[in-house]
Amino acid sequence: MSLEISDHSLPIVGRARIYVCGITPYDTTHLGHAATFVWTDIAVRVLEASGLRVDLCRNITDVDDDIIAQAAQRGVDYRALGTEQTYRFQKDMEALGVTRPIYEPRSRDYIEEVVALAQGLLEKDRAYQRNGSIYFKGENILPYLGKLSREEAIVLARKHGGRPDDPEKDDPLDVPLWQATPCTDPLDAPEPSWSSPWGEGRPGWHAECSAMSMTLLGNSIDIHAGGSDLKFPHHAYETAQCEALTGVTPFARAWLHIASVCYKGEKMSKSLGNLLYVKDLTQRWRPTAIRLLLADRAWDEAWEVDLSHLDEAENRLENLWKAAGRSKNSEVALAAALQALMQNLNVPKALNIAEEAGGQTMRHIGNLLGIL
Repeated sequence: MSLEISDHSLPIVGRARIYVCGITPYDTTHLGHAATFVWTDIAVRVLEASGLRVDLCRNITDVDDDIIAQAAQRGVDYRALGTEQTYRFQKDMEALGVTRPIYEPRSRDYIEEVVALAQGLLEKDRAYQRNGSIYFKGENILPYLGKLSREEAIVLARKHGGRPDDPEKDDPLDVPLWQATPCTDPLDAPEPSWSSPWGEGRPGWHAECSAMSMTLLGNSIDIHAGGSDLKFPHHAYETAQCEALTGVTPFARAWLHIASVCYKGEKMSKSLGNLLYVKDLTQRWRPTAIRLLLADRAWDEAWEVDLSHLDEAENRLENLWKAAGRSKNSEVALAAALQALMQNLNVPKALNIAEEAGGQTMRHIGNLLGIL
């Protein structure tokens, strides 16, 4: 079986291994989050329909600067906040018909693996110790910058909490594999920390995904999925760390960098307050219509959503259902629709073929895509 992703043929025999960067559970799911997980689900369904076994890993980043800060602001334990928001996220995914992954690891359960990753990179001289923290050498990220200049990478690192001005670093592009827990006022809520050979601390963001993916899926994976905004720094450092440790390249054979969903002229983000939450949208529109809205387009092209688009998706869904109700059967049309899905997950083309053919073809494709 060979799936085409971004003009790259991906032959797979027997088993496909997919890792998708999951949520940091301090807020419920917005439409931008949902797009990533709906598209990953479609990739899984298409691969399974071709006869492959798919091992999907979708992590929960429940040890992170953002969730720690949010928990402190709300006056709750970070674990309680993470558990509550993970539950809400899972209910949103269930509503959208996203199949639960085989693996759903939480960062806090993979501390030993992060420590082992840091130790291995220290031994290979790809990291260094500084006052209880272990830093991955930024020089190792340069081959993974793509079209980014070093200066642009530093700007993005700062935007994503990379702290390039940290005086403990040898280089602004160094990132923590393990970060020492800061001393706090005894009256303040302490940051989560664990014991390590270097003292009390907690994992670095990129190291968490590196450790979880290698532990559960091996030293190389077939497809890595995630939002396009994670290309740098997160996916670049994750790749660099794994390849530096194991020597196995490529770490990911193909990437599904799901394009951003914009609303009111800007990419959805908490800082801008332009979020459309799945739990709110499902009060007015069918979850299958929301799923159709997210999927009936190119997965790698950013787009602007308007609430009127959800009404249009409802009408489109009704037409697809009517087509499915026709008494027709075309093996040729079904084969063409399936081929469209195998060619860069071309959902619009597959749906147009299925709608025109109607009957069994529409029912098969609709079920495969999770909209019937």
